[in-house]
Amino acid sequence: MTMTRRNFLQGLCISSGSVFLNACESREAVGTDSGAWRPAYAKLEEEGRFQERIEQAYHFFERCELCPRQCRVDRLGDQRGFCRASARAVVYSHHPHYGEELPLVGRRGSGTIFFSHCNLRCVFCQNWPIAHEGRGREISDDALAEMMLDLQRIGCHNINLVTPTHFMPNILNATRKALHQGLRLPLCYNTGGYERVEIIRLLDGIVDIYLPDLKYMNGAEADRYTVRGALDYPPRAQEAIIEMYRQVGNLVTDEHGIALRGLMVRHLVMPNRIAGTQEFVRWVAENLSKQTYVNIMSQYRVEHRAFEHPRIARAIAPAEYLEAMQWAEEAGLTHLDERSLSQRALFLRRAG
Repeated sequence: MTMTRRNFLQGLCISSGSVFLNACESREAVGTDSGAWRPAYAKLEEEGRFQERIEQAYHFFERCELCPRQCRVDRLGDQRGFCRASARAVVYSHHPHYGEELPLVGRRGSGTIFFSHCNLRCVFCQNWPIAHEGRGREISDDALAEMMLDLQRIGCHNINLVTPTHFMPNILNATRKALHQGLRLPLCYNTGGYERVEIIRLLDGIVDIYLPDLKYMNGAEADRYTVRGALDYPPRAQEAIIEMYRQVGNLVTDEHGIALRGLMVRHLVMPNRIAGTQEFVRWVAENLSKQTYVNIMSQYRVEHRAFEHPRIARAIAPAEYLEAMQWAEEAGLTHLDERSLSQRALFLRRAG
């Protein structure tokens, strides 16, 4: 039977009479300085506006326009667009992750939930079995909420939503359900950057930490190295990131250096200047802030179908990474990721 929006939304409503865990509980158990700080979504719920946002989000499943591809398929009726997702979240795994940025990782890890499918699908994707093939299992919003709570119970510092765009309505509903069962960790929206600014505005007051990629500064390169192309990637990603910055500002951490709120931008250095790194660092300095937390990543590998494209069929050279870091400093960026700085030091030592 085809699911209607009315029937679907009837299943979303949960009792408003839930409890928040006591703020005086151990900071060690919570993973954040919980005395004065609260996640944004808790404040939105107190204002009585969270459920309305969830209903607005689920409306997009009727004629999906969650990302710039705007496939306009009826996902409640099990129609599939470019990302191949239905109206139920598909999750590959959830666990503490120690390979993320240090303010997210801390000592107990970032609580990552890896969502299957992707609205971009780069040809060099390192997670291609998840993003391209959609490996994972379909779960309910209740099960997704339980995953969030499980990550909190084992001490993770945040809930890190990896590739969330196409399941954003499920995530919002699950977050509210988990909130009413005691969730109080920062919510991190970890995205490839291919976003509609209108959708990011729906997340205002819900997301605490934005972690977008800005992969390409040239539309022709984005078109060339993504499945079915994404010529509009640069302007879509840039306007979305500007909106993210408007919402959360520069990175704020607790007394232990753990991220509580703010924008953290990733950029992967690619061979032959494909990613437009010089343009990227200038754009950040001119359109966000020179204090923006930026991770200039060196871990490009020839994965998936990258070997079919001669210009990206090799690892980056040390000189390419060193020039990227030099450009960042010349642009005046002052909050570069510690691992980026360590990688630069390593390449410099090797260069003698």
